[in-house]
Amino acid sequence: MAHLTSRAAYQRLTRRLNLYPQGAPPSQTLFRILEMLFSEAEAERVASLPIRPFTARRAARVWKTDEAAARRTLEELAGRGILVDSPGPDGAMVYCLPPPMAGFFEFSMMRVRGDIDQRLLAELFYQYLNVEEEFIRQLFCRGETQLGRVFVHEPALGTEGSLHVLDHERASQVARTARHIAVGVCYCRHKMEHLGRACAAPRDICLTFNSTADSLARHGIARRIDAAEALDLLQQARERQLVQFGENVRESVNFICNCCGCCCEAMIAARRFGFLHPVHTSPFLPVVDGAACSGCGRCADACPVEAMALVSANDPRRPKRRKALVDEERCLGCGVCVAACPQQAVSLRRRPQRVITPLNSTHRAVVMAIERGKLQNLVIDVQASWNHRAMAAVLGVILKLPPLQQALASRQMKSRYLEFLLAKRKD
Repeated sequence: MAHLTSRAAYQRLTRRLNLYPQGAPPSQTLFRILEMLFSEAEAERVASLPIRPFTARRAARVWKTDEAAARRTLEELAGRGILVDSPGPDGAMVYCLPPPMAGFFEFSMMRVRGDIDQRLLAELFYQYLNVEEEFIRQLFCRGETQLGRVFVHEPALGTEGSLHVLDHERASQVARTARHIAVGVCYCRHKMEHLGRACAAPRDICLTFNSTADSLARHGIARRIDAAEALDLLQQARERQLVQFGENVRESVNFICNCCGCCCEAMIAARRFGFLHPVHTSPFLPVVDGAACSGCGRCADACPVEAMALVSANDPRRPKRRKALVDEERCLGCGVCVAACPQQAVSLRRRPQRVITPLNSTHRAVVMAIERGKLQNLVIDVQASWNHRAMAAVLGVILKLPPLQQALASRQMKSRYLEFLLAKRKD
């Protein structure tokens, strides 16, 4: 009976995690991961927390305990990277349960810890993410709007290309404008290290920004750094031909990972499920100068998603001559191939179709929820907390969406109030 009670707590926690647009499919492996990261009592309590950010006072009401006791529990969870905390407008600490990814899965491996068996945890993560695959499919392959996007390697743009890149498309601009910056251990390479499969790419190189960076740095999960060091790490990543993959928003980006093709989940997903567009590309595409290309293959070797290949150059004088060919459907537009080419035969150009990036995390969450049929989860959560500002933000996003997405939102919310607002906007 005790085992069934324990499993029930983790089942409720799983249902809570599945309120997020990307979801966390239940499996025996997931339950074992949650059992390592949460005690049974913690799983029970976290399962009842709101989706939206909340205060200790709100948690105390939900848990039917006093505010001081709730705050102690929340601080303990934030100290382990289960929750992210940040000061609110009135100075009171505001807490948020991040999704598993990008969230507490990564945070559990962003430092070396002795309180849990990280090797066992790495094995479970590998089983859940790389073998069972359903989690990765839900995270990266459902809906048109995804969690992350690729930042172009800025030096690959050249002088002319730099004139056409927007500020939010530059990783360097994220670093220069962030309120807080921290660096931590790369979750993906740390995981693979425990499995004996890690590559030689740097491990202490993944960056967090703004409120997430502040929370992780305060709790010793990541190391606080300044913009100059962050820019230096971004340059080191470019020199190692790593892809800069970050949060898919224009404002207040919270993370940029420096990804290799062999260890990192986003790049593995892009190779496996490229036809489903699991990662938002940069606004650029590589162009190969066939006359200058020597066919050395270094661009193909460097590409993390196998979007570069060598094909016949169709040269009658040299029938064995080969040249590089870009698979534009698979290409991320990262620019790694440009840096790898010794002949300078590869350059970048703007994609013919504009790449749309959500304004902020609220915009992205609402659109992802609509596309995945989970908008009602956000709305019910906001209504339960009587947070009028949050409700206004959700409705504000919906009112600015294209007609098809507005119709999907209306059907999911089944709200006469929303129908009235949409109809009024058309008048």
